[in-house]
Amino acid sequence: MAQPRLKMRLGDLLVAEMIITDDQLQLALQQQRQTGRKLGTTLVDLGFIGEEQLLKFLAQQLNIPFFDLSKLTIQTQAVQLIPEVHARRYRALAVNQNGDEVTVVMSDPADLAALDALAAMIAPRELKLAVAREDQLLLYFDQLYRRTKEIESFAEQLQEEYQETGFELGLTDSGSNESEATVVKLLRSVFEDAVQVHASDIHIEPDEKVLRIRQRIDGVLHESVLNEVRIAPALVLRLKLLAGLDISEKRLPQDGRFNMRVRGHEIDVRMSTMPVQHGESVVMRLLDQSAGLLSLHDTGMPELLLQRFRRQLRRPHGMIVVTGPTGSGKTTTLYGALSELNQPGNKIITVEDPVEYRLPRINQVQVNSKIGLDFSTVLRATLRQDPDILLVGEMRDQETVEIGLRGAMTGHLVLTTLHTNDAISSALRLMDMGAPGYLVASALRAIVAQRLVRRICHYCHEEHEVEAGEMIWLTNLFGDGVRSLTFRRGRGCQSCNFTGYAGRIGVFELLELDQPMMDALRRSDPEGFARAAREHVEYRPLVAMAFDYASQGITTIDEVLRLAEVVS
Repeated sequence: MAQPRLKMRLGDLLVAEMIITDDQLQLALQQQRQTGRKLGTTLVDLGFIGEEQLLKFLAQQLNIPFFDLSKLTIQTQAVQLIPEVHARRYRALAVNQNGDEVTVVMSDPADLAALDALAAMIAPRELKLAVAREDQLLLYFDQLYRRTKEIESFAEQLQEEYQETGFELGLTDSGSNESEATVVKLLRSVFEDAVQVHASDIHIEPDEKVLRIRQRIDGVLHESVLNEVRIAPALVLRLKLLAGLDISEKRLPQDGRFNMRVRGHEIDVRMSTMPVQHGESVVMRLLDQSAGLLSLHDTGMPELLLQRFRRQLRRPHGMIVVTGPTGSGKTTTLYGALSELNQPGNKIITVEDPVEYRLPRINQVQVNSKIGLDFSTVLRATLRQDPDILLVGEMRDQETVEIGLRGAMTGHLVLTTLHTNDAISSALRLMDMGAPGYLVASALRAIVAQRLVRRICHYCHEEHEVEAGEMIWLTNLFGDGVRSLTFRRGRGCQSCNFTGYAGRIGVFELLELDQPMMDALRRSDPEGFARAAREHVEYRPLVAMAFDYASQGITTIDEVLRLAEVVS
């Protein structure tokens, strides 16, 4: 087919249609000669024309459609017609195949060399051209070019290589270089797929007849099932070697860590193994070191709450506790706080298990229980190192709690975490762990409780009618004013993998201790403390903040009610 071509050069066309001026064109051409980038991109970068406006203009001139990919149902079999490497190179995506006709979406339909290459790729089928935004294309590349088929292929290959062996798969001799290479390729594909979809954890779980590989994306597990269950010991063995674990020990849980580079990302992997019915289960937490640390502002903390939290961080001494379940973003908040406190005038020591992110100028200590280097031992030593600020990874026992509290009383700012449901129960938890009430009252200054709720997908959000049962619950929680509000949800589209959600946002509550709360703690009066906390003028529970997000269309009522069930 003859490819659509512009009647004249893009710049001249835009000037002729009076979209840009001749002076703007000349400036853009001058810039283009310096950078070597395409004229369209240069015009967008200079702010002379919007990307969408430019693409719609091109579509009109070439008489081809402009697509919003989020509203399109993409055929996965069509996507595979263009290999990933060429799709990314030419910014082109095959979205639909109808008989001998393939619809290909591009961000630059005027690139004739790319058009010719793509037409040759999908031949003898006919290419039908369309236009879409580049940022959408890049997002969809990550979603659609998954490693699922590649993982299945390597798993089958590995099973075949081990088919002849009558002994246990994981214990093959090191001379089996071919099998070893296949295991490495399979694991690399698993990690690449996880990084591509921004998974926080990978679970490898052998069952009786299948091997499950699950990825936690936005707090929810997504499952892939492999029939090659016999390859599980080989995978676990390889991972144990990487993490420096005892490969002969299969009856006891083990923990380790290793680093690897995946798709240009420096990934720190925390690995945990556990013996289960049909072998060993492996869970790996992925920490992207190359992504950089989030600042406190980036955590999503509202401005007023952020100001109050920063005021607490400026205190010369006292204890600040960040609380929440595993995976609620506690570490991100604490590291955000540390990055603000990390000044040449402050001596900062952290005691962690494990050290998650490496920070310059900060003395980070990894606990090691095997050699007796536990939290309490390290904490005693750190107090003799003349610190200004201490971060204790987790308060796990009475001894650690008491040392931390006494450190906060003797002129140090102590930051730490606890696993509790909300801010009020955190102070009571410290007393449950054996810390005297007077010590908690004297040292504790503030508690931040946090959760992560899922954001509604930006591309497919729509108004949502709240069910009658949910409305009764909401009015009980927040009053009759709820009935006049409008709420939203995600319809589900290609962008969010038809979940209706994309990404997560933090929900916070900050409890600053005042005199009535301290007095209740000194009396060891938990009910009095809880009452005084709820009566504090600035205290707002987690659910209230989540509801604010729902009323603003950031999250759904389902997420609010899920949180209400958790913390109520």
